[in-house]
Amino acid sequence: MNFLPQASGTRPRVACEIMPQGVVAARSLEAAAPLSAVARVSLADGAIAPGLKPGNVVDRVAVTAAIRDAMEQIGERANARDGNVTLVIPDSAVRVLLLDFEVLPSRAAEALPLVRFRLKKLLPFDSDDAMVSYQVMSSGKSGVRVLAVAIPRDVLSEYETAAREAGFEPGAVLPSTLACLAALEDAEATLVVNANPLGVTVAIVRSGVLLLHRSVDLQEHAMATPIPHAPPTLVATPGAGLPLVDVHETAGEWAAQQPLPEHGRNPYADQVADEAAVQDINNITRMKVPGVYVEGDANVGASDLQPVPLAAEIAQAVSVAAAYFEDTLATVPTEVLSAGSLGAEGLGRIVKASGVGGEDGLRVREVVESSALLPDAVSASAPRAWLSGVVGALRA
Repeated sequence: MNFLPQASGTRPRVACEIMPQGVVAARSLEAAAPLSAVARVSLADGAIAPGLKPGNVVDRVAVTAAIRDAMEQIGERANARDGNVTLVIPDSAVRVLLLDFEVLPSRAAEALPLVRFRLKKLLPFDSDDAMVSYQVMSSGKSGVRVLAVAIPRDVLSEYETAAREAGFEPGAVLPSTLACLAALEDAEATLVVNANPLGVTVAIVRSGVLLLHRSVDLQEHAMATPIPHAPPTLVATPGAGLPLVDVHETAGEWAAQQPLPEHGRNPYADQVADEAAVQDINNITRMKVPGVYVEGDANVGASDLQPVPLAAEIAQAVSVAAAYFEDTLATVPTEVLSAGSLGAEGLGRIVKASGVGGEDGLRVREVVESSALLPDAVSASAPRAWLSGVVGALRA
């Protein structure tokens, strides 16, 4: 099992993403080719509860059946000799960090212990009892920049076991946002937002180099009162000229952070502080466990909804990322690429209501373009908003 992307030629040509809302499977003949088949199978409420502690796969029977069903719909047979699959798992189950070293051995057997040692004080779980993988993003006279990914072994085992019991072997495992970043084709700096009812991840990538990866767990927010916010930790990158942010926060961790000296302008200076305005944002997106509904959804009744600060938290994450984008890259973002089940339409309404990016808000579009799929590859039951992870996993 590989926990970060391999070369395209050695990766399975099928991918499967496990989300709290369901399972998506896709197949392509080669890395540069459009998807030739896509399927989605929904999961019941609470079947997946992503997090850093065991208990992610709550209903293993249902999840296993959903994986098998989705894979069979794209023409893959369970327990086949070549039944390898790239498995994409929720960001909430993984920690992604950007680390800088003065030097790092070229041999993985020597470098990995150093990466683990650096992670000891940065992870909320024991790095010695975790699956850790790393990838050198850049190296030079100023040092070595490393992307590190860590997940508790017991948590990783839950997702792998579900795939194996469905009849498929995980040949590679990727967190959702890192997977979807491989679907990007633009070399310019890009702001990506991966949002669903249980978490939101914002990322900035430029020419294939990750500059920011920040995840916020929304599960605690769903039933809690709003919490005070402090600016995210800014980690200096020696010699690079750009600070990096590598934060993955629960509501409690975010509230516990102490304000640091400002980096440039305060990213919260322009956020909506008026209580009534925040309530307006909250009313746009509400929780229907485990899904999100956008106003006007005829399938959701008033009794199904509970106003929660999910939309405000998503808007907050986008606001911070947009300010960081402007401060570090000296240019204002004009566009957000949307990944995750919330979709570009839902995210666009939140961004516009929050005032991020000015009066008209940032333009929001899907990561996955229509050209990424063959005409007969997918039905209306699998919208593009759900496909960014599997598209990136097959292109990486």
